[in-house]
Parts: sequence; C-alpha cells; structure tokens
Amino acid sequence: MIILSILFFVTAILYASVGFGGGSTYLALLLIWEVPYYIFPVIALVCNIFVVSGNCFNYIRAGNLKTSLLIPYLISSIPLAYIGGSIEIDKSFFEILLFIVLTIAGTLLLFNFKSYEDNKENYNKIPLIISFMIGGLLGFVSGVVGIGGGIFLSPILFLFKAGKPKHIITSASVFILINSIFGLLGQLTKNDVFIEVSNYWYLLFAVIIGGQIGNFLNLKIFSSRILALITSGLVLFVATRIGIKLFF
Repeated sequence: MIILSILFFVTAILYASVGFGGGSTYLALLLIWEVPYYIFPVIALVCNIFVVSGNCFNYIRAGNLKTSLLIPYLISSIPLAYIGGSIEIDKSFFEILLFIVLTIAGTLLLFNFKSYEDNKENYNKIPLIISFMIGGLLGFVSGVVGIGGGIFLSPILFLFKAGKPKHIITSASVFILINSIFGLLGQLTKNDVFIEVSNYWYLLFAVIIGGQIGNFLNLKIFSSRILALITSGLVLFVATRIGIKLFF
C-alpha cells in the first residue's frame, strides 16, 4: 500500500493546487488497487474533506469567497448530494459512471485551463434556474459516485465566464467541502463502514500532507494555469486506465 499512499499524496498535491479535493482520482486508484468496493466513496469523500478544508480556510481568509456566486448552486446540491449518497448502485455501473465522470471532467479542465489566469472585468450573471439545475445535477452525481463536484463546477463557471478566477476557485472548493460532507452522510446511511475505513488511515494522512503542499504551491509558487493543465492530464490519464480496464 506504500505505492497507493504515494499516489494519493501526489493526487492531493495536484488537485489542491487548483482548489479541488481529488475525489474522482482517489476513486479510480481504489478501483485499480481493488480495495473493497463498498468503501470507495467513503474514503474518497473523507479525503476530499481533509484536502479542501485547508483550501477553503486559506481562500476565505484571503477574501476570495463570493457568496452570491456560490449559494445558488449549494441550495440545490446539498439535498441531492445526500440523496445520491444514499443510493445503492451496482459495481459495474459505478465503474462506467466513474469513467464518464473522469473523461468529462478532464476534458472540461483541458479546454478551460487558460481561464485560470483570465482577469477580465466583465462577467456574466447566470440565471438562478440554471444555477439550481447545475447545482442539483452536480450534487446528485457527487453523492452517487463519491466526489465533491467542484471539478465540474469550476470549468462550467469558467465556460460561462461567471466570475474572477479567484472567486470561481474558492466557490469550487467550498462546493466540494459541503457536498462531500452531505454525500458522506448519505453514504453512511447504507453501511457502517467507519471501522473498515480506519484500516486505510495512511491514505488520509497522505492526503492531509499533500493537500497542504498543493495549497502552498498554488498560493506561492506555480501559476494556476499550469497546475490546471497538469491536473487535467492526470484526470484524463486515469480515465484512460479505467477505460482500458472496462473495454479491453
């Protein structure tokens, strides 16, 4: 499990550096390592919470939280994240869904990575009904699969040019944190898995350290554009690995 811990550590660094938690890639790694299927989402969501908590604290302290941008998505995502987390799904369907989720997320990141340093002054206001629909869909998918949803929300907000990069990244981090909490609560209605998850404490330790390093790299050293490009490459690589496992 040393290699798996290292991969979780590296994943946390890369994802935290662009304001994400890494849940989608944690799930893929657990799938590849054949960890017991029923604890996948719980491990991924707990790792998400540890990683993005540091991001959220630093971003909010820096004054980057714009509640008017975030709240409409949270209103619909919170209940649906819980509902999605409480739903039982077949392993084969989960693998296909994870492949689709990673492929879409990686593609969105790849086509929008330049936006991470776009500081235009004019931005678009997304209609509330659209925000509710997007938030609800992302919340439900997040709960079912075991991710936070920010890896989708961030590229979507960049695509719509909904705000400054620092506001979008902060919104995505808080979105991940809150959806991960409610998705986890939903997951825990199905099985009492905390004892089983405790056997993988070293993965949680790896992402705590990696998350802090990633947040430091984002704030102090590397440009967000480069880090977003690297992260998109990682997501698409993992999606390709799962695709090969599924279809070949």
